[in-house]
This record gives sequence, structure tokens and C-alpha cells, in this order.
Amino acid sequence: MAEKKAKPKKAAEKKAENPETIQEQEEKQSYLKDLMAISGYGGLFRFISQARNGVIVESLETGKRMNAFATMKVSALEDIAIFTEEKEIPLEEVLVSLHKYENGGEAISPKSDPDELKDYFSAILPEYDRERVYVSDIKKVLTWYNQLLKYDLLKFDEEKPAKKPAEKKAPADKTEAKPAASGPPKKSDQDNAKS
Repeated sequence: MAEKKAKPKKAAEKKAENPETIQEQEEKQSYLKDLMAISGYGGLFRFISQARNGVIVESLETGKRMNAFATMKVSALEDIAIFTEEKEIPLEEVLVSLHKYENGGEAISPKSDPDELKDYFSAILPEYDRERVYVSDIKKVLTWYNQLLKYDLLKFDEEKPAKKPAEKKAPADKTEAKPAASGPPKKSDQDNAKS
């Protein structure tokens, strides 16, 4: 019976953790989830709403809306990944690496020499698969990064560092806080009950 009680406690703890995790995931995904690339059209598009025969999108550059029909190849940026030697890296992680590499600045021109683009991309993501990631893919990533930067849509810098240190500090604070803040009432209540 003790094991059965322990499992619901763990499930309750997970439930308490899941809303935070879900909120973090929603915040994390919010800036890439609604951004789309459409094959045959340059630039990025923002999802506006669902239509009867496709989706309505708005160009980031021009602000014009159009219907992206179901027959068009529409890809959400959050679903795009880059091949590496071992696994696929989500586009968001590549954008983070690119942002760190450029110190928040603009990437090189996607119209640069192909060899220069390959060298540049290998500096950002050294383990990328050189056989399956083409120069055209590198150009797309650099174009998307520059557009996201231009329209101030790169939000991972503000969200991730703020959350990760908070999560790292919280356990450290909890260990320090247990004796000082939350721990003593519980321990003193237990000590008082024992005495």
C-alpha cells in the first residue's frame, strides 16, 4: 500500500510540474509555431487562421495576406530540423547557435559563395551532415534567421536564459531555503511533534 501511495504522490508532483512545463513549451514554441515557409514563395509568413481549403497567411515582408492552399507545401518553422551525423537538430537550436555565434547580429549574406556558406555553417553547427544538408538549405536558414532578426521575432534569448537560471537557482535556493524559509516550519513541526 505504501508503494501505491508513493505513485500518486509522484503523479501529483508531475502534475504540479507539467503545467509549468506546458506553459514553458507554449512560450518557447509561440514564436516559431505561427511562422511558416511556403515552397515557391520567398520569405516567411505568419499564420493568421484556418481556411476552408488551406490556411490564411501574412507575409512578414509585405504584410499582404494570401490563402496558402492545401496543395502548397507549407512548413511551420518549429517542424524543421537540420540533419547532423547522429541526429536531427531542431531549427530553433540552430537559430540559437547562430545568434550566439553572431552575438545577436546579422548573419552573412545568403548570396555568398557556396564554399564560404559551408564554412560559415560548419562554424555554427560543426556536426551538420555535409551530404544531406545542401547549400540551398543553408541559404534558407540564413535568410530565415536574418528575417526573424530584422522583424525582432527571435525571442529565445529572453526566454531561455531567464528560465534556465531560475530553474537552476530554484533548487539551489530550495536547499538553502529549506533550513531558512520553507524547511524550518515543516522540520520544526516534526520536531515539535516528536518532542
